[in-house]
Amino acid sequence: MKCQILHETKNRMRVHFCKENMTIEEADKADAYLKSISGIDDVTVYERTGDLIIYYSFDRSELIEILAHFNFENDEVKNIEIVGTARLVQREYEEKLIMTITLRYFRKIFYPLPLRIALAYIKSIKYILKALKSLAKGQLNVSVLDAVAITVSLIRGDFETASSVMFLLKIGEILEEWTHKKSVSDLANTMSLGIEKVWLKNKNDEEVLVSANKVNVGDKIVLRTSNMIPLDGEVIDGGVTVNQSAITGESVAVNKTVGSRVYAGTVVESGECIIKVTQINGQGKYDRIVKMIEDSEKLKSSLESKASDLADRLVPFSLFGTIFTYAITRNVTKALSILMVDYSCALKLTMPVAVLSAINECSNYNATVKGGKYLEALSKANVIVFDKTGTLTNAQPKVADIITFGNNDKAEMLRLAACLEEHFPHSVANAVVNEAKARGLDHAEQHSKVEYIVAHGISSLVGDENVVIGSYHFVFEDENCTVPQDEQDKFNTIPNEYSQLYMAINRTLVAVICIEDPIKDNVKQTLDDLRANGIDKIVMMTGDSERTAKAVAEKLGIDEYHAEVMPEDKAMFIEKMQTDGNSVIMVGDGINDSPALSKADVGIAISSGAAIAREIADITVSSDDLNSLVTLKQISNLLMARIRSNYRFIISFNTALIVLGVVGIIPPTTSAFLHNASTLAFTLKSMTKLM
Repeated sequence: MKCQILHETKNRMRVHFCKENMTIEEADKADAYLKSISGIDDVTVYERTGDLIIYYSFDRSELIEILAHFNFENDEVKNIEIVGTARLVQREYEEKLIMTITLRYFRKIFYPLPLRIALAYIKSIKYILKALKSLAKGQLNVSVLDAVAITVSLIRGDFETASSVMFLLKIGEILEEWTHKKSVSDLANTMSLGIEKVWLKNKNDEEVLVSANKVNVGDKIVLRTSNMIPLDGEVIDGGVTVNQSAITGESVAVNKTVGSRVYAGTVVESGECIIKVTQINGQGKYDRIVKMIEDSEKLKSSLESKASDLADRLVPFSLFGTIFTYAITRNVTKALSILMVDYSCALKLTMPVAVLSAINECSNYNATVKGGKYLEALSKANVIVFDKTGTLTNAQPKVADIITFGNNDKAEMLRLAACLEEHFPHSVANAVVNEAKARGLDHAEQHSKVEYIVAHGISSLVGDENVVIGSYHFVFEDENCTVPQDEQDKFNTIPNEYSQLYMAINRTLVAVICIEDPIKDNVKQTLDDLRANGIDKIVMMTGDSERTAKAVAEKLGIDEYHAEVMPEDKAMFIEKMQTDGNSVIMVGDGINDSPALSKADVGIAISSGAAIAREIADITVSSDDLNSLVTLKQISNLLMARIRSNYRFIISFNTALIVLGVVGIIPPTTSAFLHNASTLAFTLKSMTKLM
């Protein structure tokens, strides 16, 4: 596609696509495609003009090359699934707002007075009926205040005031709906399932690892313990228990057998099954996420809830103030000034918008937050507990060495280990699989059903032989495996600086895979920054050996560490910390971290870890940069400060408007205008970035 460079500065370029009538869908696809390219930091697309502003961090010539080959007909652009676009929401509400304002002034200029009066009466019916419905339910809310203000103005013959009030209310409704939908849409678009690969059953009944985007309706895919279900489907073989709390809110896992339906975004807690796909990637997913966000009243922060409750409690006082003012002054205008101003709109709109905006801002730092209450809990937290492997250490540990026993071949042992480990994604498992790929060790599926024992290892049958792979505890104590008698000295000299993965066939050790797990570059600075932002105690808990855990803890300056712990030990430790009066954050990436993530005040999962950990966690962060934890803590602190500030300003400003109206300094229409304008201003301020 031809494009023209309109303007550029260092690492910023404004480009015009030489294309007529860019659609909203095309704008969204261009935006999504360019943002997916490594080195392009941000993109803004203006579909009406066909212009793009691109921020990039690589060489200018690379960007020119990308733009030169860009085309909406290219498969990588055409196949991008766009749902729930915020751009469409913006267009819709822009047109609503323009139409409402245009009609208002058209009627004022061209309609005769009797027709305008008739329209005022007709429009008032909507507000009066709404108030009557509230009263019938025993609710005394802001709709009652609005109806009383409009009715009193009409009775007095002040049709212009009544019309102005209804116009301002209409504008307020549009803006409120617009800001809420935009916030929800922006947030929903950040909550991607992040599933790239699935195990597909091909025509030969073989399991093949393919991209989720290549799966079609009717295809069969295999699901195992800890897998996130990538697509809607029907179980056709096997049985599983599924955690579907993210979709339905059910806290208890649900059994799924042949004939049962399963839904994208839910997680297999145990079992194995084959499903037939009924909906392809993207269909219905966005709507369910939006529903989850909109239904998450239980995820509100306590400050949000208090503000909302206060708004409702203030309505009777506004009505009483109106009646009292009229009784004292006998001045309808002064009494109306109170009705024109309420606290409810601003309090009920700005607080949720502030939270949604903060959650959306977190997504810019590769963090997904599931509710406002978790940001509030994060701001209060003073203790943070880390898993080690895959969290503090590199997200992709490497195989340093393979030590074989019984004259077994290193390549064959690695091939067998990779064949088992690839079914259960974890940082150590990924290291084994990646090493096999790097050595070109492809394999055919030779084993029978794979069984995963949480925090221990994997057991399977390969032919007639029982193969186990996992921790020392699992292989030697649970499975009673032994070291070949003549190779005990070799076993005793395994290097201590590495973590070990043990593999045995028919209860005899055949290989020890040494895993090098370097600490992430930025971890030490991250821990120091967390302390500077309110964390008093940093703890590390790992199933790794005492020797390895101690070395990592000393290197990072961790306050307390626990080695060779089980999943339940992590959860019990967190419970003890909470009993002692602490607010605890847990950060982990594996299935074994799930109980602790669930128990903590805030559970934070690493995005590259197990699906069930991400499902249970309250927040998910990128594995690439743990500094996002610091950013999350800072955003949560700033959000709580913003909510408190909004609360004080809204109460103060609207009280001032009421006082000015009562003493006769400003008329009711001005009070209404300033009230609505301030609500909009507070809302827009709440939508700005905290950092």
